[in-house]
Amino acid sequence: MALSRALWARAAVWGSAVTPGLYVTRRLQLGRSGLAGGTPRLFDLPCRSAKLHLSPRADMKNLISYVVTKTKVINGKYHRFLGRHFPRFYVLYTIFMKGLQMLWADAKKARRIKTNMWKHNIKFHQLSYREMEHLRQFRRDVTKCLFLGIISIPPFANYLVFLLMYLFPRQLLIRHFWTPKQQIDFLDIYHALRKQSHPEILYYLERVIPLISDAGLRWHMTELCTKIQHGTHPAIHDILALRNCFSNYPLGMNQLHAWQMKALSRAMLLTPYLPPLLLRHRLKTHTTVIHQLDKALAKLGIGQLTAQEVKSACYLRGLNSTHVAEERCRTWLGEWLQISCSLKEAELSLLLHNVVLLSTNYIGTRR
Repeated sequence: MALSRALWARAAVWGSAVTPGLYVTRRLQLGRSGLAGGTPRLFDLPCRSAKLHLSPRADMKNLISYVVTKTKVINGKYHRFLGRHFPRFYVLYTIFMKGLQMLWADAKKARRIKTNMWKHNIKFHQLSYREMEHLRQFRRDVTKCLFLGIISIPPFANYLVFLLMYLFPRQLLIRHFWTPKQQIDFLDIYHALRKQSHPEILYYLERVIPLISDAGLRWHMTELCTKIQHGTHPAIHDILALRNCFSNYPLGMNQLHAWQMKALSRAMLLTPYLPPLLLRHRLKTHTTVIHQLDKALAKLGIGQLTAQEVKSACYLRGLNSTHVAEERCRTWLGEWLQISCSLKEAELSLLLHNVVLLSTNYIGTRR
């Protein structure tokens, strides 16, 4: 009995002495096996952490790519569903979405042009023709969209806005949201509206003939009015011969009467419902911009314009180019530039009246 107790005590003493050694040996074995198996060491931690840092980005890119792909598939199915079951609504929906894309592209281009102007201290009249025309048209588009933005501010007013846009697309929407047929029809309507002011403007020109002091200028003005009233397209020299009449009294920009400025505003597709002071200022500004565009276009050359650019330029200057052949539009635009580039700033009233004088009886226009 005493012997067995001595043996157990000895075993306990040896066990307590051996156990730490076995523990250390086991840790060393695990360390060696870990190093052999590729367990990260202390100097390997930065590289490993870099790899772990890159993998979430790759996963995020894959996730985004997957979401975009699925979105395109769902969008395509949605378009096919609309086109099959609601064809008329699908046409409007497609035009609206394309219009938003074109408007966003115009906004980005306008911002790029304005940034370039600010960085290099460039004035508006120093821009190229296409940049000037883009800014001018974008400003008009934004002004027209501003009304929709204002009336959609009250709660639930956006439903009314969509209804108004559907019922009055010509008055409320810009050209990006018109169908091809609407673009032609609406341009015809706008030209018919501005053409209603032509007889009123010609009547005023006849009325001021006795007020012209120079006898030669009175004769030229009478001949010009007679030709236009009899359906004859005036020559360039017939118009330029009267430049002195439009720089001073009675046809200078600062001498025009209020009702004459209203008629000229309608001829330029500007609102006539403004006080005379604002009407005069707006007519001056609008005519000055066209004069600057003409100088830039003369520098570029009409031959560099596309067919659509030529027709848009002619329509802006008073010609209903939607029903005129391209070559005739280029010829008419050349005549306009010859007159415009010959005028000084004080003679811009003649350029304003030229919207009526040069476009009324041009060959190929619809009466």
